[in-house]
Amino acid sequence: MSQDLDALKREICDIGRRAWDKGMGAANDGNITVLLDDGTFLCTPTNTSKGFMTPDMICRIDRTGAPVEESRWKPSSETRMHLCVYEARDDVRSVVHAHPLYATVHAICGKPLTQQIMPESTMFLGEVPLTPYGLPSTDELSDAIRPYLARHDALLLQNHGALTCGHDLQSAWFKMEALDYYAKVVFLASQYGGAHEFDQHEVDRLVALKNQRFPAPGRHPFIDR
Repeated sequence: MSQDLDALKREICDIGRRAWDKGMGAANDGNITVLLDDGTFLCTPTNTSKGFMTPDMICRIDRTGAPVEESRWKPSSETRMHLCVYEARDDVRSVVHAHPLYATVHAICGKPLTQQIMPESTMFLGEVPLTPYGLPSTDELSDAIRPYLARHDALLLQNHGALTCGHDLQSAWFKMEALDYYAKVVFLASQYGGAHEFDQHEVDRLVALKNQRFPAPGRHPFIDR
């Protein structure tokens, strides 16, 4: 059965509005891509607020980042970073890049998210590493994230923002939401003297629970692959 491209474009616009409503980027920040069955990609346009996109603005590109359809809208300048993820991970079907406030604060302060303090973040993210800084819209950024993709679905981009990926668009988006909530909790807990952290025994129990009750496609740093 062929994919419903119009429905996917509407879904991308919906995710863009949700990200904008949550303050996950100012002005035109952020970008979203989805891998299609034919090997091409849908991507958000450059210089456009993610809160005000319409389906006709969504671009279609090939694996080099070149447009495959005529449009007055130009693809996001960050497509190289997205394409790097797809090259490294054949299980990924969508990538979301945003500047969620609390996650971005961690990224610009050089603080990865490693504390194990909530069952949900331990089970579904594990931890979120900080990748080295790379100049946006260049291969530097792709080179910076590449070493982390084998074990992580969520990354903090140093002095930049965050990146998540998933087996579909909703999965990639939910990881972005979960990442920023995790970052917010860590930040606020630090104002109260620091969070109480799980010991290794409890981390192991939570990972076992995830494997048993909540199996899902993707990578997790605490699970051998």
